[in-house]
Amino acid sequence: MKFFHGYTYSGHPVASAAGLATLNLYQEEGLLERAASLAPLWEEALHSLRGLPHVIDVRNLGLVGAIELEGIPGRPTAQAFEAFLRCYERGVLIRTTGDTIALPPPLIIEETHIERLVATLRQVLQELP
Repeated sequence: MKFFHGYTYSGHPVASAAGLATLNLYQEEGLLERAASLAPLWEEALHSLRGLPHVIDVRNLGLVGAIELEGIPGRPTAQAFEAFLRCYERGVLIRTTGDTIALPPPLIIEETHIERLVATLRQVLQELP
């Protein structure tokens, strides 16, 4: 007979307290409502990158976005990684998965951050070979 008692992190009081504190902060700061109010600006900003060199698709759902890039033949992931490096050099951190730039911003993002992020991406996408 096996005695199943769970894992060290399942229902642990400290993890539970941290989760509850996070939910309280979301509510107190209105972060989910804030994200919903920024979603239209985010969508418009991201979709303004359509038609730039190497961009195959731009998609989003709320404050989550993705820019799919045309890959370099024989070098999968290289295009997005080059974009990552160029953005990083300019002080903007993006995430890549394959040849897609994945953009899940923090819920505390501000309009000026969105503008800077998209302006940097625009510049980088125009510079990619």
